[in-house]
Amino acid sequence: MIISIDASADVCSVALHNKGVLIFANEIVAQKSAADLITVFINRIVKDTGISLNELDAIAVAKGPGSYTGLRIATSTAKGLCVALNKPLISVNTLLAMCNGVSKGVINSSYLFCPMLDARRMEVYCAIYNSQLQEVLPTQALVLESNSFEKFKSNNLLLFGSGSAKCKSLFGQDENHNIHFLDNIYPSARAMGEVAYDKFLDHQFEDVAYFEPFYLKEFVSTSKLP
Repeated sequence: MIISIDASADVCSVALHNKGVLIFANEIVAQKSAADLITVFINRIVKDTGISLNELDAIAVAKGPGSYTGLRIATSTAKGLCVALNKPLISVNTLLAMCNGVSKGVINSSYLFCPMLDARRMEVYCAIYNSQLQEVLPTQALVLESNSFEKFKSNNLLLFGSGSAKCKSLFGQDENHNIHFLDNIYPSARAMGEVAYDKFLDHQFEDVAYFEPFYLKEFVSTSKLP
């Protein structure tokens, strides 16, 4: 039994999985919602399922990339649960979890999956995976250009996530027959269960005291200085 937490983007999502199978989930897509809702969602899962926190085998957290603040809040909450309950901590790459969720609904195994998170201006956090969730392009911060995915032109490439909207003006033309888009996809703890369970079986646990989110880039404040 693993509780997963994801607040890596404009989403607050908490899910309970048993051996990778989704049991219950609470989530909302809204900016800056994590601080107010993560513990509320956890308590609601406990109440609605009747499962005690002590019955959990591990806590999983989306480690990023993504929102600096959201990642910090989710990680702090997950660490607190691990310490209080004496449970191991599992981290899951946000983009890998997104890919896991999307790949289940795609029959064509020739597709490459490119989850993207908006990183302001024409930059995105992205990675590319094949249908077996094997990494083809490592997680990176990418400034989008018309030739950004030139080396994948022989593949069917599926772009999704908040960063993919930026790509439509660059790659949405008729000549780019290999590039496709899937709308309304966002990070979700629902998609973390299978990945977290595999890591649990392999004992791929984080050091609770020293684990830090995968920010990918340094924090940049959006507030104006006085």
